[in-house]
Amino acid sequence: MSDKRKRIVLKFGSGILAKEDGSALETAQFVRFASEVSALVKAGHECIIVSSGAVAAGLRSLDLTERPDDLPTRQACAAVGQSKLMELYAKSFAKHKITVAQLLLTHDDLDSKLRYRNAKNTLNRILDSRNVVPIINENDSVAVEELRFGDNDRLSAEVAVLANADQLILLTSVDGLLDKKGKLVPKVDDVRKVESLARVEKGKFSVGGMVTKLQAVKMAVDAGVQAAIANGRTPGRISALVEGKPAGTIFTASPVIKL
Repeated sequence: MSDKRKRIVLKFGSGILAKEDGSALETAQFVRFASEVSALVKAGHECIIVSSGAVAAGLRSLDLTERPDDLPTRQACAAVGQSKLMELYAKSFAKHKITVAQLLLTHDDLDSKLRYRNAKNTLNRILDSRNVVPIINENDSVAVEELRFGDNDRLSAEVAVLANADQLILLTSVDGLLDKKGKLVPKVDDVRKVESLARVEKGKFSVGGMVTKLQAVKMAVDAGVQAAIANGRTPGRISALVEGKPAGTIFTASPVIKL
């Protein structure tokens, strides 16, 4: 494990939290992520999770078998599923004696100076506790942008900037950014030069895709936060990236002075 203590934002998308048919959450993924993140926390790192998955968690309660097309039903699924999502995180982390905290944010919260400061202060206070992992989701019952477009990609970048994070790790269902021949691009020094490689394909339950991930990466690296995109269904990717080992695609942070 890396000797340097880092503040890390981990984004878990719907495509790696839900079962492949999108009908429900995949418990085994939560168990593994809790184990990997708890190991980082016990090593001294500060971890913040930005999590999707509330819609998938609420489907069965509304007698649905797949992600609904209409926005009100998606919001209803999210409203029902958010508590189920947090319950699964709480149970998975409790095995490692780690407590989870829920924060629901909207982009308006982060655009308001007062609410931005309040969110930042709350997040810092939670992280001061050392054995608490904050789990952030968009407040889907009142905000709709991530439900429609980004699967929390943009929100994760905004949280990384808010938290003055050292690293943003976007975990998805592919190995990272692929070139035109389908081969992994291991490192990118200028995200603007690879924007044309973003494919529009998405998983059945994902709403973001590589386009919104690269947009999130650009926001993060421009603020001085190193970013990475990696496969969330492959064990060990999180620790490898924290240790600086090759895993997925790593995006170099711009040289800026953090306040």
